[in-house]
Amino acid sequence: MVGGRAVSLKPWIDLVRPFTLLPPLLGILSGSACAWGGAHNPYASFTRDLFWTLLVASLCASLMNAASNIINQVYDLEIDRVNKPSRPLCTGQVTVRQALWVSWVMYVLSLVPIWWVVPPPHNSGFWARTTAPWHAHACFWIYLAGLLCTYIYSAPGLGRTKRLGIWANVTIAVARGELLKVAGWAMVASAAVWEPWYLGAVFFLFLLGASSTKDFSDMEGDRLGGCRTLPIVYGPRKAAWMIAPSFVLPWLLFPLGLVLPAPGGGRLLTGSPALLLALSVALVAWGGRTVYLILRNPDELAFTENHPSWTEMYAMMMAAQVGLGLAYLL
Repeated sequence: MVGGRAVSLKPWIDLVRPFTLLPPLLGILSGSACAWGGAHNPYASFTRDLFWTLLVASLCASLMNAASNIINQVYDLEIDRVNKPSRPLCTGQVTVRQALWVSWVMYVLSLVPIWWVVPPPHNSGFWARTTAPWHAHACFWIYLAGLLCTYIYSAPGLGRTKRLGIWANVTIAVARGELLKVAGWAMVASAAVWEPWYLGAVFFLFLLGASSTKDFSDMEGDRLGGCRTLPIVYGPRKAAWMIAPSFVLPWLLFPLGLVLPAPGGGRLLTGSPALLLALSVALVAWGGRTVYLILRNPDELAFTENHPSWTEMYAMMMAAQVGLGLAYLL
């Protein structure tokens, strides 16, 4: 109760968009699973300390994503009045000032605890974690880079890459593709090896195109807001053909990583070859089906809110994260 009135949580739940919080959570845990099951795991056994580290860091990843969703809606307010007028900021259920304060608190809470997420041999206690050398805090620096990406994507004062065509896709792909995977890895093992960055590159290339699926139905408001997304710059039909390869080609990097040599010897990807090959085949087939849904009538993307391809994109990304983690654990 505030001022004798009941405060509803529903507008805040709608504001953070819960459905979008699951992919980063799975991405972080998948990266950790890859580090645990790969050749670079420094742990002799799974410990209670590692469990709490993974739990806290995963929740921080979801919290940061929630904060970025709020920030995006703050700076997209005029666009959302056209594209999504039922959102809490558009209806006045939440004010811009309230949204900004909550997002800043979320950002702080999502970043500060990560300073103490360090891999062995610097994790022997609170003081050892606090004073670990800067490179041992790789997870913190990656989270910080991800935070900055969310502001660069949305805030005019930092560039607002959302209005810069392909650079909007690059910003999303860096934060939610490349860095997310490496951050999860860095919770368990050193990120100073090629493997996590290669795995992150797979998801970077996927999101580089697939993240545009949400832009087609938003064209009217984005155009009024000065955002030059791919569908606006190239038109729905050409943009659909441009993003189609991202649903298929990135998954071919899994089998490629099984034959590429790692610096120092061995293969670059150290997960189960059979499971990585099976995952690649399944995702290529799934991606091919999604491409069919996109290209059979590209203009439909611009007139259908939450087109099936958008749902397929999220589902495929989550399945890929889970499948990749299992390919390293089993």
